[in-house]
Amino acid sequence: MAPRQEDRDGADRFPGRHYTDRGLLIPEPFTFAHLLGSPRFATHARLLQQTGATTPDYAQQIEDILALLRGAYRSAEGVEAHATPGEGANVEVWILGSSGGERAQLAGQLGLPFGPNYHVAPASVLDAVAAYRKAFEPSAVLDRPKLLVSADVVVGPDDETARWLAAGYGLWVRSLRTGAGAIPFPAPEEALAHRWAAGEYSLVADRADTQFVGSPATVVAGLEMLAAETAADELPITTITHDHSARVRSYELLAEAW
Repeated sequence: MAPRQEDRDGADRFPGRHYTDRGLLIPEPFTFAHLLGSPRFATHARLLQQTGATTPDYAQQIEDILALLRGAYRSAEGVEAHATPGEGANVEVWILGSSGGERAQLAGQLGLPFGPNYHVAPASVLDAVAAYRKAFEPSAVLDRPKLLVSADVVVGPDDETARWLAAGYGLWVRSLRTGAGAIPFPAPEEALAHRWAAGEYSLVADRADTQFVGSPATVVAGLEMLAAETAADELPITTITHDHSARVRSYELLAEAW
């Protein structure tokens, strides 16, 4: 995994973070509260949410999708509707979620596979897994819970090279979380020249410090720990580097070692 925040020169400490018995880092939860007063955030919200629009009930949306796939949709007035293409398609429906809230519970109640994410919301991944398992009821789709847990990964020939390749990740995440929008992924030299201001790293610590970064053996050990901690059936991974060939090689190294 990436170096602990406590080990970063001049970085803030995060007393709320902890490690599980297996060694998986669970960081402090991240909050977007700092964005609520941002003019850019307000503009995005205004463009995305039309005046007078209401957010549909999530559970009803899922029920409607499942009914359309089965060819069994009926409106409240008894009117049929059919999805073309889509009706009768042999697709596996997954519900994705970042917490132990509605989505995790709904996936369990409907007996559908569930995908919590360690790479976006690592602080709540174990809560999401627990809520899903607690709510799970066998269905025509599954007789037991089925989980995929996502992870950010950068693999290099050795730990030092991998950390160098991954150096731009924190700055890239910062660009998203300040509301500025994603910047081109920084080159390692650019990222390593950046000096984090006091408190600035807290914007990205939960994600940057929970990457699995290192040699093939280091990353495999980390992913095996994540799989054991969550009892995941699948681990979808994502790799982002400045150089595309390094990204491809990261996947190759992991595939060879897994």
